[in-house]
Amino acid sequence: MPGKTGFEMLEELDHSPHVIFTTAYDQYALRAFEVSALDYLLKPVEPKRLELALAKYTEPEKENTVSETFLRESDQVFVRDGERCWFVEVGSIRLLESEGNYTRIFFNDHTPLILRSLNRLEERLDPKLFFRANRQHIINVAWIEKIDPWFEQGLRVRLKGGPEIELSRRQAKKFKEQMSL
Repeated sequence: MPGKTGFEMLEELDHSPHVIFTTAYDQYALRAFEVSALDYLLKPVEPKRLELALAKYTEPEKENTVSETFLRESDQVFVRDGERCWFVEVGSIRLLESEGNYTRIFFNDHTPLILRSLNRLEERLDPKLFFRANRQHIINVAWIEKIDPWFEQGLRVRLKGGPEIELSRRQAKKFKEQMSL
């Protein structure tokens, strides 16, 4: 864009429009998501990725309201840990673990640490897909491999390719209510 960057142009607007960034540079991805971009596509743009990005905008109004509130399983999020960066499909995240004001994200064979609290991330995650197991963990229910009874009516959940997580008695009750017919 001649004269200014896309970020500078967005700052000048009274109302932020839906934006899909397309660029050859991945170093601006984090900033794009901070300004609530629908997506961030790297050039050369793959037609399938462009189609998915445009679908976020062209969905019926009712679905857009939901997608602005919660990340869907097929959405991709940008994750940065030091010098390493990933675009991660939300459904591939099996566990989020609190470490103070930071959260460790478990996906594939990676466990980056990001500067976001677990509470803040929970606000963005679909409760149909993610469950707050205890104060320190949010689990992706699609990754549950086994559930066992645990101490004082609690539950112990084993995740595929991941650790075992204890659900307190209160959270175990909530989990049973939410997951039963």
